[in-house]
Parts: sequence; C-alpha cells; structure tokens
Amino acid sequence: MTKRPEEIALMAQSGKLLADVFGYLNRLALVDMSTMQINDLVERYIINELEARPASKGQYGYSYALNSSRNNVVCHGVPSATEILKNGDIINFDITLEKNGFIADSSKTYLVGDVSPSAQRLVQTAYQAMWKGIQAVRPGARLGDVGHAIERHARLHGYSVVKEYCGHGIGREMHEAPQVLHWGKRGTGLVLREGMTFTIEPMLNQGRSEVFTQKDGWTVVTRDGQLSAQFEHTVAVTKHGVKVLTLRAEEASDRPAALA
Repeated sequence: MTKRPEEIALMAQSGKLLADVFGYLNRLALVDMSTMQINDLVERYIINELEARPASKGQYGYSYALNSSRNNVVCHGVPSATEILKNGDIINFDITLEKNGFIADSSKTYLVGDVSPSAQRLVQTAYQAMWKGIQAVRPGARLGDVGHAIERHARLHGYSVVKEYCGHGIGREMHEAPQVLHWGKRGTGLVLREGMTFTIEPMLNQGRSEVFTQKDGWTVVTRDGQLSAQFEHTVAVTKHGVKVLTLRAEEASDRPAALA
C-alpha cells in the first residue's frame, strides 16, 4: 500500500508529464472541436511528445486516451466525433499516463467560451473542494477527514457530492487500495501513513447527487439533468504533509486564491 521514496519519485515524473498534457490542453481553443478530435490530439501528444503511454486506453476494455464529460455528464464520458463543444459548455477531461511503470491520474473541468455565472461557480467550488480534501492529507490523519473536508465545502455552497464514485490508490496499477470517499466523518476511516499514494477526485452536482449510467455502459450522467463538475489530482503522503504529484504549472499561483 505504501511506496518507497524511489517509487514516489518515478510517480512524480509521470505526474509532471501528465501536468504537461493539461498545459497542452490549456492552449487549445476547444470551441467547435469534437471530443474525439481532442482525444486524438492528446493521445498523439502523450506518445510522440512525451514518449509515454496513455494508460486509460485498453484499461477495462476502454478504447480511448481520455474521458470527456460535458455538462450533465458526471464521469466516464466517451469521446465522439459528433460531440462538438459549444460556447457555454463545461467539460471535464480525465487523463491517465504511464511512464517507467508508474501511473498518474488527473482531471480538470474546462470552461468553453463564455460560461454562465452559475456554471462558473460550480466549477470553482469543485476545484476548491478538491483542494480542501488535499489539505486534510498528512500522516496520522484519516480518510474520513479528507471526505469530510470535501463534503462540508460542497454543502456550504449548495452543491451535492456524488457518492457512487471515489478516489483510489494508484501506482503500478491504475486502481489500488484504498478507496478514497469524498464524504465522511472526521476521525474515521483508514489512518494515513507516509508513502501512501492515491487520487482525490470529487464530483459535485448542481442539483441532487443521484446519477445513472447510460446504455453505452460508460457514460454517467446526473439523474436530474443538472450540471456536474470534477477535478482530480494524484497525491503522496509525505513525512510532514502531502505532495501533489500532478500539480499543473498554473496552480503555483492559483491554489491560494482558490482556497481563499
């Protein structure tokens, strides 16, 4: 369950490469692009530019390099040549990358063009909630502390937390122990120890928390049709706290503002 320092160093290398992928996405206009077009660009970037492997492709029979979850899609959205991003959309890209035998996992919800203030607030709160969970990570803390911090922040701003999906341990395998719930009670759950590595990836809904999976067996949507937003980072428990292994370049300055 815990990783040696040299293993975490390799995971950090994968995480840095994955952060570069999101830097690449940041430079795309997105408006009028299809989600399949974006998938193909990301796959080529990972393979050709970063000399790494898109770890989601082939995992559990999935055929693509990323998940593209737009508007009321909560997670696991499948890229499509006919799904065209329009002004006002929000979309989460969830991407995994493997390099030197270790996997990093991260996601970001993008605002496409001019997005309504209510959608902007949802996206901002989902980002803040992820960081509230990250802030709770340290040796001796419990997983319930992480979930409590996330759920408290979401509820404070009037949003619900999806409970059917959670974060997870990660390393040589994409999904390892433990499961990381995005709700919980302080002082409960697994005690965190130095060397643990896992994802924190809360999904917040504008309306009710209930979701369902569409007929394709992948795409999960809100039951009430309202918007959903998600952010995700891979983290490691350190001697004194937490290290975000997938930290993106823009977050060096954004994080304090997001938590204000």
